[in-house]
Amino acid sequence: MAGLRVAAAQMVSGPEVAANLEAAARLIAAAAAAGARLAALPENFYIIGRHEGDKVKVREKDGSGAIQEFLSRVSKKHAIWVLAGTVPIATADPARIRSACLLYDDQGRRVARYDKMHVFRYESGQESYDEARTVEPGEAPLAVDSPIGRLALSVCYDVRFPEFYRRLAPFDVMFVPSAFTVPTGAAHWETLLRARAIENLAYVVAPAQGGRHASGRVTYGHTMIIDPWGKVLGERAEGEGLVLAEVDSALIHKVRSELPALHNRKLP
Repeated sequence: MAGLRVAAAQMVSGPEVAANLEAAARLIAAAAAAGARLAALPENFYIIGRHEGDKVKVREKDGSGAIQEFLSRVSKKHAIWVLAGTVPIATADPARIRSACLLYDDQGRRVARYDKMHVFRYESGQESYDEARTVEPGEAPLAVDSPIGRLALSVCYDVRFPEFYRRLAPFDVMFVPSAFTVPTGAAHWETLLRARAIENLAYVVAPAQGGRHASGRVTYGHTMIIDPWGKVLGERAEGEGLVLAEVDSALIHKVRSELPALHNRKLP
């Protein structure tokens, strides 16, 4: 696993799925050209609409649909693993979706699905969000083995719940595809990500939405990759682009040998 390059993509997704898939395709192609073995896309990469329910309107059946077919096709085309931040999967409730984080291998095969467990709620001044109106929460965390190491999947608001990741530890890399608000991002984003890296002695790859969207909403951005010691290896403040870094198994082994916190942990 030593020295395997990963890419975190930052996007400013709009209200049209086709245009967002084109942007994702550009970023995945650029990641592959830069030697990345895996490219991670942000939460809601497929759409950030003018209205909260727009993502529900483009929901897909599990295993079929334009978004999922795109992900399979582009990962195979570029021979790269793709972590799709979230994809809108239909539920029995026509007003809600599962916000599913999907992982595709370099042959275009889907190898994992994690449904976002913690749905976001926030109200302050003129900003108000209640994700439960359109997103049905998942039931179980997930980690999966890959050529890059053991990968823990999560989405955005999950990052505020350290016990979520403890249920999956040990793992080598955790993913936090996100669309953070500006107030919560400015206050907490880097602190939360670095804390999760430090306490789990693992890499954190956090692709984000970063900019002003058609609805007028502004997302915080600051896509970053963090090493197991909590060092920020790369960051992009705003706008479309990539953050690239190496996942080094030797570093993971070194920090866990020097500071065996995972081994020393006492469960209540």
